[in-house]
Amino acid sequence: MKSKFANFIMSIIVILIIAVICIFGAILWKEFSNLEIAMEPEEFQTVISERPREDIEKQNIMTPNIVENSLDKLENMDNNKTPKVDYSQVNVDRFFYNQLGEESKTIYKALEANRENMKTGTHKIELGDTFSDLLSTENGQTKLGEYYQSAIEAYTYDNPDIFYLSPNKMYLNIEKTTSLFKTTYNVFINNGEQPNYLVNEFSSKSEVDNAISKVENAKKDIISKRTGDIYDDIRIVHDYLVDTIEYDTSISQPNIYDAYGALINRLCVCEGYARAFKYIMDDMNIPCVLVIGKATNSKGETENHAWNYVNIKGAWYAIDATWDDPVVLNGGKATYASKYKYFLKGSNTMSKDHTPSGQFTEGGKVFNYPTLSGSNYQ
Repeated sequence: MKSKFANFIMSIIVILIIAVICIFGAILWKEFSNLEIAMEPEEFQTVISERPREDIEKQNIMTPNIVENSLDKLENMDNNKTPKVDYSQVNVDRFFYNQLGEESKTIYKALEANRENMKTGTHKIELGDTFSDLLSTENGQTKLGEYYQSAIEAYTYDNPDIFYLSPNKMYLNIEKTTSLFKTTYNVFINNGEQPNYLVNEFSSKSEVDNAISKVENAKKDIISKRTGDIYDDIRIVHDYLVDTIEYDTSISQPNIYDAYGALINRLCVCEGYARAFKYIMDDMNIPCVLVIGKATNSKGETENHAWNYVNIKGAWYAIDATWDDPVVLNGGKATYASKYKYFLKGSNTMSKDHTPSGQFTEGGKVFNYPTLSGSNYQ
């Protein structure tokens, strides 16, 4: 009797052991099977266009692919695989940066810390396990994508000197490492399957350095003419852009949206004027903001546009260098009045035909602009 009972108990134990092994094997298979998901990027468009024209052309920018990789080998599960990064010591004090949440600020700081390395167009910007807690929550991946988009927008509009970077070629990668007891996330930014994340006009660090050198020399030449009087210095920069740049009505030439096109090719659209103006103002330590929104011309046509705000003695005024450089038919010259029609104007003047928008991309974060002085600068 005892023998039968003992056999029965042993059978139960064997069945339980087999069941546990099966369950454990199923867990391991689930934990370490390779799951790779490439989310289709969501397209968004900048709301900046050119000088009002019948056919509005907008820049198409893609949010980067968010690629999730689950590691499938035990030997890959090395805690040292996820780099430890800390950008807390990176000091940033810029207009749009200061409006970001902490998550977006961390990404912005990572970009700033890697500014020199990003000239290669292939450098990997490490964020490590910084966002593991966020990614462990429901919709964490979506939220991280939104934080990334806001950071990129702020970085692009705060820093006209990074004209060589192309955000639509930058990929936000999420590596998910899953073990039996823990899931961790490693996040980084790279060029994905693109050759690089530089604008099409540049393909190497040497080309970028050469372009930066040219732009810096052009800026130094302009700044060398400064007088020390803030009004005169702003006017010198304004006049230089108006007198030397030709507006690209074809919307087809290289670098027409950036400072390089404005200062070196001397051919650009409104965004090029505005970025070049801020680029020089920044070096003069004159507070300046790049503004985007809508503008209505004398024909009643309303389209997307870009201009600037500058600060003089604590008050903000608007400057639209593009519209101060009108296309004059038959080789004529613009009058003095037309050249300064949008120079250091207050809201009473600008609000008649300029409406700023703090949303750079559809569905993106809405940033705030400084409040303009009501009256024009006297």
